[in-house]
Amino acid sequence: MSTAAASAARGRNTAITRANSAYLPMEDCVGIKYSSVNEGEERKGGHGVPKVSIIPLIFLIFYEVSGGPFGIEDSVKAAGPLLAIAGFLLFALIWSVPEALITAEMGTMFPENGGYVVWVSSALGPFWGFQQGWAKWLSGVIDNALYPVLFLDYVKSSIPALGGGLPRTLAVLILTVALTYMNYRGLTIVGWVAVFLGVFSLLPFFVMGLIAIPRIEPSRWLEMDLGNVNWGLYLNTLFWNLNYWDSISTLAGEVENPKRTLPRALSYALVLVVGGYLYPLITCTAAVPVVREFWTDGYFSDVARILGGFWLHSWLQAAAALSNMGNFVTEMSSDSYQLLGMAERGMLPEFFAKRSRYGTPLIGIMFSAFGVVLLSWMSFQEIIAAENYLYCFGMILEFIAFIKLRVVHPNASRPYKIPLGTIGAVLMIIPPTILIVVVMMLASFKVMVVSIMAMLVGFVLQPALVYVEKRRWLKFSISAELPDLPYSNVEEDSTIPLVC
Repeated sequence: MSTAAASAARGRNTAITRANSAYLPMEDCVGIKYSSVNEGEERKGGHGVPKVSIIPLIFLIFYEVSGGPFGIEDSVKAAGPLLAIAGFLLFALIWSVPEALITAEMGTMFPENGGYVVWVSSALGPFWGFQQGWAKWLSGVIDNALYPVLFLDYVKSSIPALGGGLPRTLAVLILTVALTYMNYRGLTIVGWVAVFLGVFSLLPFFVMGLIAIPRIEPSRWLEMDLGNVNWGLYLNTLFWNLNYWDSISTLAGEVENPKRTLPRALSYALVLVVGGYLYPLITCTAAVPVVREFWTDGYFSDVARILGGFWLHSWLQAAAALSNMGNFVTEMSSDSYQLLGMAERGMLPEFFAKRSRYGTPLIGIMFSAFGVVLLSWMSFQEIIAAENYLYCFGMILEFIAFIKLRVVHPNASRPYKIPLGTIGAVLMIIPPTILIVVVMMLASFKVMVVSIMAMLVGFVLQPALVYVEKRRWLKFSISAELPDLPYSNVEEDSTIPLVC
C-alpha cells in the first residue's frame, strides 16, 4: 500500500471504528513499535522541531509539579511546623514516588503525546480514555488559573492596586496573553526558560536558609496542636504541591529518546522538588516565631524581610513572579499537547491536531488559555480543592489502567519497568488510593457538586462527539505515524466499550 493510501486508511480508523481496527486484541500485542523512537529520529520530531533534552525536561517536570516552595505556607497554617515537615516527607513517599514510577513505566511503554489518555484507552477503551482526558485537562486548566492569582498575591504588598477590582482583572489578562504567546513559540523555548526560571526561583530560598541557620531554635519544629488542625486545608495543600508527576507524559512525543530520558528526568526532578520544599520549611519555621495565622500564601516573602531585609524580600517576590510564569507555561504546554495527542488518536476533531509553524498545538493552546481566563475569578483555596477533586478521578483511572495492563498484558515491551511483580504493584498503589479517597471526602459540598457535574459533562461529551463524527459534521482521524494500541474487541457501533 502506498504512503498516501496508508494514511487515508488510517484516517478512516476514527473514534467510531477504532474499537475493531485501530485497537489490537491484547493477546496480539507483545511490543508496541513507535517508529520515530525506534528509527533514531531523536533530536528532531517529524515536524522539524528540536526535541526536548534531559536538562529542560527535568525543569519542565519541576514546574509541572512544583515551581518552588511558593504556596506551601498554608501547610504550616493548617497544622503547624511538625506536621507540615512530616507531611511533605510522608506524602513524597506514599504519593509522589508511586506516581513518578508509574509515569516512568507507562510513559516509556507509550511514548507519545496524549500520555495518560493513551494508557487508559489501551486498558479500558476509548470511552474511559476520553473521560481521563477530560478530567485531567479540566484539572490542568483549573490549576493554571491559579498562577496569575498566586503571582498577584505575592506582589500586592508592593502594588496594593493589584489586590482586586479592574487592575487585578487586567493584570490577569495581560499575563495570560503574554505567557500564552511564549507557549506558541515552541516547547524547546519553554524548556530552557524553565531552566532559567527554576534556578532563579530557588536561589533566594537557598540564601534565606543560610541566613536562617544561626537563628534556628529546634524546639519550634515540635510545635503541634492536634486539636487545632484544619485537615482539609492541610491535605489539599500537600496533595496539590506533590502531584501532577504524570503531566509530563502528555509531552512524551516531543522528548528526545523518551524511553531513556523520561525515567532519569523524573528521578532527578523528584529530588529537586522534595528538597525544594523541605529546605525552606525546616530552616524558616525554626528561625522565626511561628504564628500560624500569618502562614498564608505569600508569607515566605515576609519571612525573607524579617531574616534578610528588604533586598531579600524583593528578590523572593521577583522569584515568585517568575516562578508562576514557569508554572503557567509548562502547565499550558502539558494541557495543549494532551489535546493534540487526543486528536491524533481520533478522540477529538482533527483541527485540534493542527500545529503552528513552531510545531506547537495551536488550537490546544487557545482552548487552554480561554479556560484559564474563565476560571481566574476563583480564590486560591477554591482552585486547589476543585482541581484536586478532578485530578483524583483521573488518578483512579490511571491506577486501574496500570494494574490491568500488568495483569492482562504482562509481556508487553516496557523499556522501564517498576521492579515489582503484580502483587507488589497493587500494594504500592494502596496508600495513594486511600489518600485519594480521603482528599475527595474532605472536599466541601460546593466543590464536590461542581466537580461531579464537570465529570458528568465528559460522560455526555464523548457520545456527542461520536455522533458528530457519524454525521460527518467534523473530521476525525488517527495519525498515520502512531502504532495501533492493544485493546479488547468490541462491537463497532458501541459508544461505551466493553471492559475486559
